[in-house]
Amino acid sequence: MKITKNTITKFLIKLFWIVLSIFILAVGLNMFLAPHSIAAGGLTGLSIVLEEIVPLERSTIIYIGNAFVLLVAAIFLGKEVFFNTLIGAALLPFVVQIVPDNIPFFTDGNDMLVTNPMLSMIVGSVLFGIAVSILYRNNASSGGTVIVPLFLHKYFKMKKSVGLFIADGVVVILSLVVFSIEAFFLAILSIFITSVTMHYIDTGFNKKKLVYIISAHHEVIAADIMSKVNRGVTIVPIIGAYEKQQGSMLMVTIPSSDYQQLIKVVDEHDKTAFVIVDVVSDVHGKGFTYDSGSV
Repeated sequence: MKITKNTITKFLIKLFWIVLSIFILAVGLNMFLAPHSIAAGGLTGLSIVLEEIVPLERSTIIYIGNAFVLLVAAIFLGKEVFFNTLIGAALLPFVVQIVPDNIPFFTDGNDMLVTNPMLSMIVGSVLFGIAVSILYRNNASSGGTVIVPLFLHKYFKMKKSVGLFIADGVVVILSLVVFSIEAFFLAILSIFITSVTMHYIDTGFNKKKLVYIISAHHEVIAADIMSKVNRGVTIVPIIGAYEKQQGSMLMVTIPSSDYQQLIKVVDEHDKTAFVIVDVVSDVHGKGFTYDSGSV
């Protein structure tokens, strides 16, 4: 591949996001999850468990684990997976080693930045979700148990989600054995919150509504939606399957904040109108991602 200025720029931008995500991971681990023994899956969770039972620091355990992971990736999963894992896997243990467990200025002499386990778990899990989402968007990973589902999928045809569940499940069960029932349930909640955070980052927080309206008064309803709600309307020809009657259906995509105003417009003209509402996670184009004034 020819190395150009554009290629170097793209690589440096990708590297920036990977480094940022690794720092966010390390903060979530060192300052929020590890102080309360919350081993929420992955190699980072395993390092919290093993740190309790072997005379090794958390960062050293991650060094050893990621070295093994890179070896497996190189031998069994190919160059692409290896190189996509290399940067994050090499950076994570180093960053974990330099990021402190707390910020003395904010701790008032306490060893923990946040003394409440539940609050600490929530913050740490959200940080993990943000960091992993950034890594995935850049086709990278921090190593660890992310490789396990890829290996199981390639050689045993197991779904990646099942493989990840098994890998994380083993770590969470170990936390029950080594720590306590409270740490076990906090770890389960942490995995759930991390997953929800990743879902909302991937699909967006600003949900839109896709509204379908079937009414004999579709023309006047469409006109009022465009004038009063200030949203575009698509008229779709339809045929009823039972009576084979032809008609028209309105299709409107609106922000959630405009939904009640739209329903009010529909009710003004036809309280018996058939309305179907769906939630969509992303909308691109005129009136949403392109500022063109009135639509």
